[in-house]
Amino acid sequence: MAALSAERSLFSYPKYWAECYGPSPFLPTSREEMDALGWDSCDIIIVTGDAYVDHPSFGMAVIGRVLEAQGFRVGIISQPDWSSKDAFMSLGKPNLFYGVTAGNMDSMINRYTAEKRLRHDDAYTAGNVGGKRPDRAVIVYSQRCKEAYKDVPVVIGGIEASLRRIAHFDYWSEKVRRSVIFDAKADILIYGNAERPLVEVAHGIAAGKTMDEMHDIRGTAVIRKEPLPGWRGSDSTAIDKIGKIDPIPNPYGADDVGCSKSEFKQAGIELGVEAKPITIQPPRLKPWEKVYVKLPAYEQVSVNKPLYAHASRILHQETNPGCARALFQRHGDRSVWVNPPAFPLETQEMDDVFGLPYQRVPHPSYGDEKIPAYDMIKTSVNIMRGCFGGCSFCSITEHEGRIIQSRSEQSIIDEIEQIRDKVPGFTGVISDLGGPTANMYKLRCKSKKAESTCRRLSCVFPDICKHMDTDQTPTVNLYRKAREVEGVKKVLIASGVRYDLAIEDPNYVKELVTHHVGGYLKIAPEHTENGPLSKMMKPGMGTYDRFKELFEKYSKEAGKKQYLIPYFISAHPGTTDLDMVNMALWLKRHDFKLDQVQNFYPSPMANATTIYHTEMNSLKNIKNNTEVVSVPKGARQRRLHKAILRYHDPAGWPMIREALKKMGKANLIGNGPNCLVPSESRDEQRKSGQSKGGRPALSRHTGFGQFNKANTKPKVGGNKSRGGKSVNFSKSRKKASS
Repeated sequence: MAALSAERSLFSYPKYWAECYGPSPFLPTSREEMDALGWDSCDIIIVTGDAYVDHPSFGMAVIGRVLEAQGFRVGIISQPDWSSKDAFMSLGKPNLFYGVTAGNMDSMINRYTAEKRLRHDDAYTAGNVGGKRPDRAVIVYSQRCKEAYKDVPVVIGGIEASLRRIAHFDYWSEKVRRSVIFDAKADILIYGNAERPLVEVAHGIAAGKTMDEMHDIRGTAVIRKEPLPGWRGSDSTAIDKIGKIDPIPNPYGADDVGCSKSEFKQAGIELGVEAKPITIQPPRLKPWEKVYVKLPAYEQVSVNKPLYAHASRILHQETNPGCARALFQRHGDRSVWVNPPAFPLETQEMDDVFGLPYQRVPHPSYGDEKIPAYDMIKTSVNIMRGCFGGCSFCSITEHEGRIIQSRSEQSIIDEIEQIRDKVPGFTGVISDLGGPTANMYKLRCKSKKAESTCRRLSCVFPDICKHMDTDQTPTVNLYRKAREVEGVKKVLIASGVRYDLAIEDPNYVKELVTHHVGGYLKIAPEHTENGPLSKMMKPGMGTYDRFKELFEKYSKEAGKKQYLIPYFISAHPGTTDLDMVNMALWLKRHDFKLDQVQNFYPSPMANATTIYHTEMNSLKNIKNNTEVVSVPKGARQRRLHKAILRYHDPAGWPMIREALKKMGKANLIGNGPNCLVPSESRDEQRKSGQSKGGRPALSRHTGFGQFNKANTKPKVGGNKSRGGKSVNFSKSRKKASS
């Protein structure tokens, strides 16, 4: 049995009475569909910001099918009109509760670019149409649910709620906002992988429990006046630095078990023949059981950056289900209580979740309209959840956790066969076998003790932990079995490959390169310089070089010409202008010209976002941390970093030249092989002069006649050419310069 195991299995609950209805072809989205199923009402209604796709890669489908398997009647309200409560009443009043999610993506990230520009498309909407969900969808949807039926509990979840469970910096308003549960007016918030806590909540409400009676469920957050009774409090400032492993207490509850007779004698204790009653000590609580950590209040962290950085650091230490303490943070006269994370799903539970009766296609109401997000994943298979990489800019750890949850081989092969048999237009190509990371399948900590007590932010940074299993034989075996499935011509790997793990097992690299690369393999070094890499918690470029050597070696052995496509981030906290220049020079030396560049996007609650907001290194102990982190914040500097990364684009050359001169790096301007951007051309000089509002510079090449006319008023009719036709010189100049 795993070290991190729940007390009961996900599907061990007695099923609700509505089980008699059986599974629905699609979860109903209208009263007409409910009538066809013979339902007079829904027990649970899920409100989502995504189009309804009945597929295990879409959250509303997974949650809906899991609840259906528990015996509940589940309806879906997809992308409702939020201007009034009417759309939220379309399926009637739910008997138990509303479940609210913004969708697979955070609604703000879905709607705005990293430059805060409005997007006009939405990959999770039929027809790729933007604007089908509101900003801060969880808040808006929840409030409308309360307006529709104020006595019906509202349960919020999904990534948007997960990343806002405590006071958090909000990039779009540039301020710290309070926990989303207050603004949403929700009864309970579920964070992380929701199946386990949601099933417990659903059965609790069905059994007649009040919301107050369910305030101690793992993986949930609630609003309280005071901490839970019987829990011991600890101020966050008393928490030791990161990396400390709490001691494991004696499971017998005493330290004198097994003392010899001689030890008793030395202590002056006579062992008589007369029997005496003994007192059995109850097992001592572990240092984290029934313990909560009091975080600085919202009112404090909203104005005090060191306290915000400290609170963020504590939150990220309390993410291991094996040893995490509850969190308690004041918001005025009320507080948010965050229970420890839910235990991860076991392999059998994962298999059961992915084995539910999904139709694997969008709801028929969308007709022939394309849903881009579905088209991207319809022939891919999610083989695992979670990531122990801990990259500071990524939200996977905050949402899915560090513990890898893997499916069985058979479950994955069964899904491949379903894709072959069910997906319209299947060509024999599986587009991906992966998840958050392609090569973490079935990897986990080799030490049960370490797995259940470790508070490290990453298992692979700054070095791969000695307890981490790096044997990727299970993944290799899975790839081979997938290729053998009848009707499958090719299995590609599109998920990101953690290359520092890959080089620990060259057999995996060989298998990957020989059979599963379609000419190009995308990997993400993210940067070349140690400064930003240390704030990203990513390995140095030496690791990339070693992977590249293996990649090229095995590609050559396979007789294939294949290429690595590296991904990089601009304007990440910890990045100076010089760091960006050095990275651009590296790109130029290796002849990489990036078409798309990811500018750093501060998502709520991520470690990198904390660094962005506070300009402090929250990856270290804040109490003694005097490091001031360079953070590209202004719009101009962020544009500059993006332009430098796209050094080959002439549009960015003027900005780059100006920056290089200010940095004392003017030697990088020119046409030599070691230069970053070319010198300003005459055409650029002319455009520059025009843009400043002056006349074009006159020279011997412009004709002596113009010197005489330089201060004269031009003729309205223009000048006559030798052919007698009028020539508009201003238009000619514009055409030449375009």
